[in-house]
Amino acid sequence: MANNASPHNADQPLFIEEVQGHQARYTKVIELTHSATKAAGVMLLAAIAALAIANSGIYGQFEHLIHTQIGFVVGDSISTMSIAHIINDILMAVFFLLVGLEIKYEMTVGELTNIRQAILPIVAACGGVLAPIAIYAVFNFQSPETLGGWGVPTATDIAFALGIMALLGNRIPVGVKVFLSTLAVDDDIIAIIVIAVFYGHTPNFMWLAAAVVVMLALVALNKSHVYSLAPYLALGVVLWFCVFSSGVHSTIAGVLLAFTIPSGSRVNLKGFVAWSDKKIRQAENAFDPNEPVLGQKDYIRNVSNLSSVSRLVIPPATRLEHKLYPWVYFAILPLFALTNADVALAGADMGAIFTSPVFFGVFFGLLIGKPVGILLFSFVVVKLKIASLPENVNWRHMAGAAVLGGVGFTMAIFVANLAYDSELAVTTAKAAVLLASTVAGVVGFLLLLTEARRSASAGVAFVALPADGENVTHDGAEARRGARAMRDSFDEASLAEIDRCKNDGCTHEVVAHLRDARGTQTGREQYGRK
Repeated sequence: MANNASPHNADQPLFIEEVQGHQARYTKVIELTHSATKAAGVMLLAAIAALAIANSGIYGQFEHLIHTQIGFVVGDSISTMSIAHIINDILMAVFFLLVGLEIKYEMTVGELTNIRQAILPIVAACGGVLAPIAIYAVFNFQSPETLGGWGVPTATDIAFALGIMALLGNRIPVGVKVFLSTLAVDDDIIAIIVIAVFYGHTPNFMWLAAAVVVMLALVALNKSHVYSLAPYLALGVVLWFCVFSSGVHSTIAGVLLAFTIPSGSRVNLKGFVAWSDKKIRQAENAFDPNEPVLGQKDYIRNVSNLSSVSRLVIPPATRLEHKLYPWVYFAILPLFALTNADVALAGADMGAIFTSPVFFGVFFGLLIGKPVGILLFSFVVVKLKIASLPENVNWRHMAGAAVLGGVGFTMAIFVANLAYDSELAVTTAKAAVLLASTVAGVVGFLLLLTEARRSASAGVAFVALPADGENVTHDGAEARRGARAMRDSFDEASLAEIDRCKNDGCTHEVVAHLRDARGTQTGREQYGRK
């Protein structure tokens, strides 16, 4: 068939006019469900709803609902689990699967691959764990029944912390965000180890052996270059059941599964470039704009082949992470907050709660211990020249990020449910977590906002313009709009220098000049390759 393509076709819109409105709305939904700020907002609303319900007249009915048993009957065998346990043991295992995938990314191609870059957040995370433990122990060393709760104030909630920081947009250096996100990932690794080692029941070695067998099968799939997600997820369900039955907390199965899912591609990427170019030309030659697409079999065959193989280029771990993100952060974690942030203060002995060593240990562990440990350990490694502060980051930035490390919502409440036998101790710990996280979030945000205003008054801006066609996730659209607005204010000489550096693949800062009514200010535009 003749080639009917014309040069102006490249300028045609990608979607037909009738669906462009639908596509725009779909794009907004995708941006919404991949926004760290929006995710933190939804979780906050769920926590507020939980507090309101816990202190209202419907709390009894709510408690009855979430403890309703759900299950199935097979012959004489009856297997049930309450809604609360389904959320905490099954759905939270999916959350830990996503956490494991994020950790694997950082260890494979992210900040944890270069030990020189990773050493600062790794050491800071250790300080952010040890200092809260010390503070908690000071308040609880004479109370053996509560001393085991030392793990509660050690965890940072990555969604809330990064969501709060995202509110500042490009007014703070990228290095601060990278530091906090890497620290939170390291913190999650430590929290997972703590949960697995210290907060499980006495293990059943038969079921542990069964879990090991399933893990070996998963590793064998990986080593055999099986790139379909289906067998991994099927064996993951079996792994969860084995871990659940062993007495080790079942959520650990999610992390173990994540580390076996392939992070490579089954497609030869070098060969794919030439093959896809050939398929595009074949599709272009087969396309007839005067014929209905339904009847263009050659065109549909070439496009279908291109589509099916293109999807396989994306590693299974990446595909799964992208699919899980909106479900975890907009469904599972809000459900967890709704059913676990239920601090019932009405009718409670307020004196017993707010004078409890558990309250003081958790509250001051998160609010004081986390930032002090993070800053102290960071200061030591920087002064010893083992590591250096990220580019353009000063100690005021570090202080703001360290205080945000005290936002311990999800992980802290999760550990509190495991750490205490007493219902009063659990409620007290949750109250301390919620209060400390709120104060830490507000104070950390204000510290970073103050430093952002200081930079703005000096004419310094930190902007990262995405490359053309870059996938927009995690508030990328907002960052892109802000970056373009900043770029419009640069003078021509600065734009030429910035574009030259970008084309050359520069990763250092480029100094640019901003135009405004008062004259020329100095701004900075950062370019980097993730």
